[in-house]
Amino acid sequence: MKRLFLFFSLILLVNTIWAQNSNLKIGLLKYNGGGDWYADPTALPNLMRFCNRELNTNFAASNGTVEPGSIEVFKYPILHLTGHGNVIFSPAECKNLKLYFEAGGFLHIDDNYGLDPYIRREMKKIFPDQEFVELPASHPIFHQKFDFPNGLPKIHEHNNKRPQAFGLFIYDRLVCLYTYESDISDGWEDPAVHGDSPDIRQKALEMGANIVSFVFSN
Repeated sequence: MKRLFLFFSLILLVNTIWAQNSNLKIGLLKYNGGGDWYADPTALPNLMRFCNRELNTNFAASNGTVEPGSIEVFKYPILHLTGHGNVIFSPAECKNLKLYFEAGGFLHIDDNYGLDPYIRREMKKIFPDQEFVELPASHPIFHQKFDFPNGLPKIHEHNNKRPQAFGLFIYDRLVCLYTYESDISDGWEDPAVHGDSPDIRQKALEMGANIVSFVFSN
């Protein structure tokens, strides 16, 4: 009971600090292992502008970049990880990320394509007693300002599989969202990057805004 009290007290303290931050940013996670963590460079700035317009958030003009073992992760209420290749978290980085989650932080992982086996292996280091759980279409993250009755939207085709959203939890609180076979962050990029239609980009940005809205309301 004492641990649970301290856990929620820490969440309250960190969330208060984030709410008072006038330079709020989403943090791009710069990981080791050789994967292209820097993929989709225009994605987060575009998403943050969209959220400022649609959700009245106060995000800064550009995202931050942070390493998983840095104390700087605690500056960000939301971290974003993407790429196509290998990811490696050291033991110290796993410990730091676990503390970040326990403090109220949230990680969105978006598989650009090819990330899946590596991110599952690395997240298992942080949550050894958990497997990713698929979120049903009824989950609140799909029903914030924008409604997605069928769940995660499909933005890019890879292996012709259905898009899936997976979660990891602490005390029933969703702390990590893993979007697979959707490539949602590609849809946040500038229109010229991938040539996506306005409708596809709108769906991607709306789902991204739902993620932000969910994090800030839970």
